[in-house]
Amino acid sequence: MVASAFLVTTILAFQVQAGDSHLLIVSGIGGQPQYSEAFHRWGIALYEAATERLGLPASNIVYLAERVERDPRIHARSTKENFEQALADIAAKAGARDRVFIVLIGHGSANNDEPRFNLPGPDIAAAELAQHFRTKFPTQTVVLANTSSASGDFLSVLSGPNRVIVTATKTGFERNEAIFGEFFVEAFAGDGADVDKDERVSVLEAFNYARIETARRYERDERLLTEHAMLDDNGDGVGSTEPDPRAEGGDGALARTLFLDRVGVMVAGPTGGDSVLGTLYNEKRALEERIATLRNLKDQMEQDVYEAELEELLVGLALKNRAIREREAGR
Repeated sequence: MVASAFLVTTILAFQVQAGDSHLLIVSGIGGQPQYSEAFHRWGIALYEAATERLGLPASNIVYLAERVERDPRIHARSTKENFEQALADIAAKAGARDRVFIVLIGHGSANNDEPRFNLPGPDIAAAELAQHFRTKFPTQTVVLANTSSASGDFLSVLSGPNRVIVTATKTGFERNEAIFGEFFVEAFAGDGADVDKDERVSVLEAFNYARIETARRYERDERLLTEHAMLDDNGDGVGSTEPDPRAEGGDGALARTLFLDRVGVMVAGPTGGDSVLGTLYNEKRALEERIATLRNLKDQMEQDVYEAELEELLVGLALKNRAIREREAGR
């Protein structure tokens, strides 16, 4: 079905008016004390980064973990029932333009070609999550980061429009302990992932940071790399180990525009308290997100309509970058 210019404009306008952000952290079953401790440490580090560094209110965060008594910030035990209830609760409060971030920390499995995330009691399957996404978040942008072992097969099952799917492994056969989650959390909790120095960490930056640091850890320990992280955000169900948002039809364009913070609380860029510059940076990010959305719609559009829309947005982005440079030079 070919999208008309009016429909495309409507979709783009809808996408750019992003709403609030919600974060669901699920720390699964450890199996052994060292894993349980590590998973909880990463989960609470992400919780603290979201609230203390990124301005996300505690009311927008749900943390499920194996042992509730470990920390008062844990809402409930990470059972399948509580996981599904948390998704329902977020869906009930999320606006149509909101963003939902889900981070899974733990072990995974892929028995009988059915990828699962391991929880206390019954596990949750990728197919079940896909059904929840379809029914509960039909218009919201969803970011799922499954940092567990054997997580790679989640990608093809959950891929879709307005979704960013991150997995710690390339396939379900990479079943060894995964450490990608440690560095994915560190990307938001530390300062090393902000490559473009705009004082924010995008999902793409967090992915690249975690992927590179994971490889460094294996190299340092003189071990063969047994986990190869993947990212898909163009809805084609095929992930990229090194996503390039500049490539036509490639992965990374949407992930580059998504940030784990409350929309409107922080601005994208080193503004030095300059509200005008902050507005310019926010407008730049909005244009980048519209470009990413448009590129995801390319196959649904007439070629001339697509090219006209893209040209208009790219010109707008160039002008916005020029305005930012001039404002910064004036400062």
